[in-house]
Amino acid sequence: EINANGGLLGRKLLPILVDGRSDPAVFAREAERLIVDEQVKVVFGLLNSASRRTTKSVFEKYNHLLFYPMSYEGIEQTPNIIYTGAAPNQQITPAVKWCFDNLGKRFFLVGTDQVHSHAANAMIQDQVAALGGEVVGEAYVLWGSKDVRAAIEKIMAKQPAVIINSITGDSNLAFFRELRKAGITPNKVPTLSFALTERELVAMNTREMAGDFVAWNYLQAQSNPENIEFVKRYKTRFGADAVIDDPMEAGYLSVYLWAA
Repeated sequence: EINANGGLLGRKLLPILVDGRSDPAVFAREAERLIVDEQVKVVFGLLNSASRRTTKSVFEKYNHLLFYPMSYEGIEQTPNIIYTGAAPNQQITPAVKWCFDNLGKRFFLVGTDQVHSHAANAMIQDQVAALGGEVVGEAYVLWGSKDVRAAIEKIMAKQPAVIINSITGDSNLAFFRELRKAGITPNKVPTLSFALTERELVAMNTREMAGDFVAWNYLQAQSNPENIEFVKRYKTRFGADAVIDDPMEAGYLSVYLWAA
């Protein structure tokens, strides 16, 4: 779109795409290669807080610039990273308060065994205590693992009113499948997810998930004129069934923010 409107400062933009393979070390290595060998002017992306924290020193070493579009835990600032995803006060805190007011006061926290979930759950522990609620348990799943049985057993034993889920990636498929096998359905114990995107929902049984919740800064169904036009343009290019999620929208805005 920028190139179609004449480019930037009289020059066309050239995107160079790199696959970080979901590996923080690969992200760091490829970021350095982009900066040193490809001599890019800016980098957009990374996958999660583990990859960002591993790669942060690369951008500081070369005094380079990263736009990071994922939701994150905060507790960090650097002049070399622009964070366009949701911080906890924009996503986690209001969602937990809404759950407390509308769903129940006994919480179970489940997440991926990485920095984002541990940091987020520490904040949720403090918030729930301040609200007068109770966190009845926590469980963590290894990154990419399908083994969620221990987490499900803990949830069944603790009988919470609400499950707060910060599991990322494909582990969500196994988690929700095993929840349903255990008879834990949204009408009994709803789940609020912070890292389950609309694109990932396409691969899941959405009928079984009706009644669960997600909290994001952006949802494709937003009805303002700007979003309706944005979704229309995206579907024109990528197909009528294409789905947009929050990190994609934040990534899109990141490019325009940089260009501005």
